[in-house]
Amino acid sequence: MTAQTVPAAPTARDLTVTEVRLTPILVADPPLLNTQGVHQPYTPRLIVEIVTADGTTGVGETYGDTTYLEPARPFAEQLEGRKVTDVNALFALLDEVAVAAARVDTAVDVGGLRGVQTADKLRLSIASAFEVACLDALGKTLGLPVHALLGGKLRDTVEYSAYLFCKWAGHPEGVPAEKDDWGAALDPAGVVAQARALKERYGFGSFKLKGGVFPPEEEVAAVRALAEAFPGHPLRLDPNGAWSVETSVEVAEEIGGLLEYLEDPTLGTPAMAEVAARTGVPLATNMCVTTFSEIREAFTTNAVQVVLSDHHYWGGLRNTLHLAAVCRAFGVDVSMHSNTHLGISLAAMTHVASTVPGLHHACDSHYPWQSEDVLTERLTFEDGAVRVSDAPGLGVTLDHDRLAALHRRWLEDDGTLRDRDDAAAMRIADPDWVTPTVPRW
Repeated sequence: MTAQTVPAAPTARDLTVTEVRLTPILVADPPLLNTQGVHQPYTPRLIVEIVTADGTTGVGETYGDTTYLEPARPFAEQLEGRKVTDVNALFALLDEVAVAAARVDTAVDVGGLRGVQTADKLRLSIASAFEVACLDALGKTLGLPVHALLGGKLRDTVEYSAYLFCKWAGHPEGVPAEKDDWGAALDPAGVVAQARALKERYGFGSFKLKGGVFPPEEEVAAVRALAEAFPGHPLRLDPNGAWSVETSVEVAEEIGGLLEYLEDPTLGTPAMAEVAARTGVPLATNMCVTTFSEIREAFTTNAVQVVLSDHHYWGGLRNTLHLAAVCRAFGVDVSMHSNTHLGISLAAMTHVASTVPGLHHACDSHYPWQSEDVLTERLTFEDGAVRVSDAPGLGVTLDHDRLAALHRRWLEDDGTLRDRDDAAAMRIADPDWVTPTVPRW
């Protein structure tokens, strides 16, 4: 009987953070339309690398706008000398670090169209990237996948939904941009063609349309066209709070039977509660429930039936599991919101989603729209799902050459693209465009 060599257990020193690298980048983005305007040709993201004493590197990803990058720098400096196991301390440490105050008002945050932006949300969005990087490094050190650190996966694959957008064929003439082959989608026929392409390429079985772009009757027509083209497939519509209560009720009565759920048709918990009370259509949100403090009002008034979590602004993967537990206690379903993310975030989403009990709805993902990534190998969708990696950590490898190239793009930018601004991008095509007040209809 041959003796097997047992790997030595990591020492406390092995788990010590010796270096933190922050790399802001600009990644190509197609001209996708929403109620605020249109995506810029490049969107900012921030890549976090945490290096431990034994040379292990963990990676994380979050928003890359200036308001996130500026407070992330002093926070990163405070992490050196700490352990990657001390993820609970990340949130306390953020309170100790001088965090640049976020703009606090009642506007929609165009960086994610996720409701009112606050300093607390900003802190959580920063902490989430560092938490993911710590868990990635810890998993690599222990030889365990991130899902095992979260309690273990409940499914081998995580289903995602095709994310449909009204879209221009290209960015305005004269604007430097990467070209895409998706074509325009400005009417029901264009939306259906886009859905067919996404299904053919990635095998998606459900479809979500980003609404709030055209008058409701046009988007109702698009949903009807999708229902005819894909009978029996779950459909969703998300106008990002662009409608009044009355318009929301009218649309729900007209096409509610075709929808898996209607997402944020109107803005604010009281308005959502009124729509829910007057219709039988399930309502989902990533705008009126974005923090734990917002849960009580939304759940006790039955304003939402599905919460779309986003580990970026909920504060990480473990907070996502806490949210899912609270939702179960109230009989509210949970799924996942998506921002314009890359493969690191998709890997993190997939790991945590694999551990959530009763995940009844396919998660959202922008990833098929992103032609660029910072990984050596892109994650793939098979039959609309991503396989949960059992490799140590997140199971992804950073491509430092590609990361450097996208960082050079950020360095060479004159500052106009370092903060996402969908309204500013729209004004290039329409100089008279102003950010619409809601409700628009």
